[in-house]
Amino acid sequence: MLANAALNTPDSEMPQDIRWMNAASAALVGLALAVVLASGLVKLSRLPFFNISRLQIEGELQRNNLATVRANAVPHLSGGFFNQDLFKARDAFEAVPWVRRAVVRRVWPNQLRVTLEEHRPAAYWRHEDRDDQLVNTFGEVFDANLGDVEDEPLPTLAAPAHPSPDQSRVMLAMLHRLQPLVGPLQAEIDTLRLTDRGSWSLELDTGADIELGRGTEDEVAERLERFVRTVPELHRQYPAPLVQADLRYPEGYAVKLRGVSTLQEAASKAALKAKLAAQNAAWAARQRQQQQQR
Repeated sequence: MLANAALNTPDSEMPQDIRWMNAASAALVGLALAVVLASGLVKLSRLPFFNISRLQIEGELQRNNLATVRANAVPHLSGGFFNQDLFKARDAFEAVPWVRRAVVRRVWPNQLRVTLEEHRPAAYWRHEDRDDQLVNTFGEVFDANLGDVEDEPLPTLAAPAHPSPDQSRVMLAMLHRLQPLVGPLQAEIDTLRLTDRGSWSLELDTGADIELGRGTEDEVAERLERFVRTVPELHRQYPAPLVQADLRYPEGYAVKLRGVSTLQEAASKAALKAKLAAQNAAWAARQRQQQQQR
């Protein structure tokens, strides 16, 4: 009768030590079950059935082929379906030349699916104390075999000696801004340079050098656009190829043509400078008028 009474006693009426013993017993049973379950899962995960036996690679590959990717990345993969380190697997694929980004996913029960994105080169990257690298369309610098792009007409971004982390993005944006502006010159930008002091210059594929000076992207672009507008008048007076132009003057610019220099003949220089200054003033006035109308 006493035993039955103890069994029927509510928990709130049990002594504290009995309640603690019951809780400890339940915890031990739960822990034992968890250990057994974990041990079973570990043994299950090690069964040959769950070894990675298939690797599916997706993505548009232009610089690599599947055999090259597998040969470079697979030796660095380890583990089965459950214990495959996806971060290490991603790093292994992103270490393959020309691979910009890799996304690795498990596919039940023994497969890895990898989606690759390759770099798309936009320009060469050059600065002191380093071999040339490449800049992709996102403005990111990466290493690759330059022989793979030797037949592609890529421009060069010549960076300062100590470029900032985002310098390549800034320079690529400037390149995209200035390239359409030199179209009327029947030329392409071969090299865009930026000095440590923030001064921009460019070299055209015709061999001409143009000093653009310092300023924001808009200021530099406006300076170049103003110069290109006056080039037809310049060529009417001096029908010779452009060799050099310095746009850093506040009221005009100085040019050097093949066989002719505007700095050599004072009279010609004064006349040309006056005409160009008038054209620049008229162009600036039109710009101000358009802004006021807006």
